[in-house]
This record gives sequence, C-alpha cells and structure tokens, in this order.
Amino acid sequence: MAKQTVDSMVAGGKASAAPPLGPALGPLGVPINLVIAKINEKTKAFAGMQVPVKVIVDTDTKEFEVTVGTPPTSELLKKEARIEKGAANPLREKVADLKIEQVIKVAQMKQDALSGKDAIARVKEVVGTCDSMGLLVEGKRAKDAIKDIAAGAFRDKILSGKTELTAEELKKLEEEKIHLREAREAQRVADVKKANDMKVALVGKENRAIRKAMLEAGIPLDVVNEVAPDTTAAPAAAGAPAAGAKK
Repeated sequence: MAKQTVDSMVAGGKASAAPPLGPALGPLGVPINLVIAKINEKTKAFAGMQVPVKVIVDTDTKEFEVTVGTPPTSELLKKEARIEKGAANPLREKVADLKIEQVIKVAQMKQDALSGKDAIARVKEVVGTCDSMGLLVEGKRAKDAIKDIAAGAFRDKILSGKTELTAEELKKLEEEKIHLREAREAQRVADVKKANDMKVALVGKENRAIRKAMLEAGIPLDVVNEVAPDTTAAPAAAGAPAAGAKK
C-alpha cells in the first residue's frame, strides 16, 4: 500500500483546485472536487486564516484522508485582534491591544506546537510573537508584559485557562484600535514633515547622502522612499534588453 502526502496552506473554508493544490493532487488520481470539499468542511471554523492541511492519498485505492493542523500563531493572533495584518514596522507601530485572555486562548490552541513546558511558559511564548506583529498585551510591549507574567501577574487566569471576554472589554479593545490607528497616522504626518524639512536643509547634497541622513534620523524607509526616492536603481527603458541578455 503506497501512500503520498500533499502538504499545503489554505484559506480556511476557501480552498480551491487552483495552484498549489490542484496541480499537486491531479497526478495522484483522486477526485479533486471531493478533496477540496472535505478540506473546506474541515477548515471552515478557521475562516479568514491560513491553515496547514495534509492530504494523504493511497495511490493504489485512490482513497484519501485530510488532516488539519492549527494555523500559525500569527494567524490566530490576527483573528483575536480582528486585524488583517500586523504592523509593517512593529518597533514603531502598534496596530492593536490584546487582553491576556486572548493570549491564553491562542496558547491553548497551539500548546502541542509550542516549546513551553507549562501554561505560563507557553503564554509568554505567544506574547513574544505579539511583539513582532506590533501587538500590545494589556496595553504594554511584549517585553514588559512578559516581565509582568514572570512576576506573577495574570497567574490565576493563566492556570485556570480563562479565555472569555465581556462585550464591554471587546468594545474597549476596538476603541483602542482606533486610537492606535490615529496615532500611527499622526506619526506618519510627523515623519513626512521631518523628512521634507531635512530635504530642504540638505539641498545641494547627493540624494544618497540625504537618504542616509533621513534613515539615521529614524525616519521609516517607506517615508524616505516617498520624499527622496532612490534613483540609483532606475528601471530599464522600455524595449531595452536586460543586463546580460543576448542580443
């Protein structure tokens, strides 16, 4: 009995026969539409998230089995925070705030995949992921939230596995998201003004030197590119052969 396995990441409840799944399943001779239907049935609870799935096919009988893993920690955190993506610059930007209950929930869902030996260690591990996404935990940066947890904060909630939030708590989190967005927008306006002021002050300098000065002043790269575009890598003229291409 020969078996082959197809691994893929799919959108919860929205897998299709398009690449990469269709082309991978086709040579195995299984009814692709039935496989897709089974995947969507098993992943519908993860709507809005990327989910790892395995399709195990018996190449003799063409029977198949679909197993579903848990989505990456980052996907679960995005769902809890109700955001589509994390911060582009997590050190400067914060996109949402999470309550410890939401972190506990994610730690429980990922417990078999996390390295922490107990519930507290696993919660701290998930908090660490929050930092790389621009997510606050209980209004604090990850490193500070981890210090609080290590000092005993939230111990009872973590050990009891509390994951539910009240409607009022959820409302406050949505309001905080609006405040954080407004703060990001205000920061960007300030960054653009600072970059433009530097450009005027450095007039006559090479563009490369102006860009370097802006970056050293802590201005984000996307703002630098907007105010002082990099002119050293201009695109090839239309119809011109690429470098190294044969004539």
